[in-house]
Formats: sequence, C-alpha cells, structure tokens
Amino acid sequence: MGKNQKAVVVFSGGQDSTTCLFWALKQYDEVEVVTFDYNQRHKEEIEVAKEIANDLNVKHHILDMSLLNQLAPNALTRDDLEVTDGENGELPSTFVPGRNLLFLSFATILAKQIGAKHIVTGVCETDFSGYPDCRDIFIKSLNVTLNLSMDDDFVVHTPLMWLDKAETWKLADELGAFDYVREHTLTCYHGVRGSGCGECPACKLRQNGLETYLEQRKEVNA
Repeated sequence: MGKNQKAVVVFSGGQDSTTCLFWALKQYDEVEVVTFDYNQRHKEEIEVAKEIANDLNVKHHILDMSLLNQLAPNALTRDDLEVTDGENGELPSTFVPGRNLLFLSFATILAKQIGAKHIVTGVCETDFSGYPDCRDIFIKSLNVTLNLSMDDDFVVHTPLMWLDKAETWKLADELGAFDYVREHTLTCYHGVRGSGCGECPACKLRQNGLETYLEQRKEVNA
C-alpha cells in the first residue's frame, strides 16, 4: 500500500469514520468521502459530515439510501423506537439489517466510477455491540464478492477492526487529530455533537474509551 492511490471513505461524521478519514489522508494522495442519507434519526449527522469534509477539503458524495428506512425500521431510523442495548443475546435496537452490506456495495460502485481502488470503513469487531455486519469475516467475504461482481481488485480497509475505543482515541492522537475528533464529530444517538448526551450507548462507549485513553496517556507522560 503506497501513495499515488485513491480511496473512498464511508463517512458518517462520527468518531470512527472521522478517524478513518484522517488515516486515509495519511495513506493516499486522493481521498473522497461518501455519506448515506437513509432518513436516519438525525439529519445533523449529514450536516456534520458535510462540515468535516469541507474542513478537510475532501470531495463529499451524499447518496440517497431512503429505501433502507422502508425495509429495516429500527431505532436509528425511527423516532418512535427507543435506543436500547441488546439483552439476552438479542441485537441492540440500533442494528440496521444489511446496512454495511449496502453501504460498502454502493461505496465500491462509486469507487469504480471515480477510479479508486481502496474503500475505507470504520467497522470494528472489538466494540461492535454484536452487529454481524461489523465482523472481519463479513468484510473479507464482501470484499471477495465485490471484486467478483465488478471483475476488479478493490481492497476494503478496516483500520479500527481490532481496536477498542481507547485504542481508537490513541490512533486519532497519533494522526494529530485527537482534539478535532473530540470536538467536531457526532457519535451520539440523540444528535448531540462532541461529548454527546452522555446517556446513550454510543456516548457511554465513546466516553469510557476516552477516559481510559487519557489515563493511559497521563501514565506514559508522567
């Protein structure tokens, strides 16, 4: 993997995808981002993605995926469904069946159009809430299928696959993006930027990871 190559980052404006964007900007000469509008609970997510893409001077594609909302109602797409953690082996109410399958497929079709061979996504098996479409085996399987379907040699990159949230903060720090990610991204299920609401599962995961990393950083610098 070297320079003089082009990448597409699947981009939501959250902590993970923004860290991946900074990672991609270090890896490739050309980077574009794609955000999917699936009538998600908070349009704020798309606004944040637009602002970050503009800040970092990368071309931003927004694709209409509203069909996903019709097919897979869940707490990320419907205001009347509560955000809940999975219990007794059940998936959380925020799981959208087929989302990463569709997003990565469309991101790769876009990559084909713009001459990019690399697709970057922030999926992670370490802090993945049990989502089946965040697993490494799924990504590898889909990568093979996408290449067969288009007779091409795309590579799907998952820089965060084996990192927990503290390690994701560490990576952002190593990329010189710690403060930017902390202040400008939107992870919260209730649409609150930065540190978020502090109550929803996404905010708790983000905050616990941040506190762990800050403690580790303090010990290293002590």
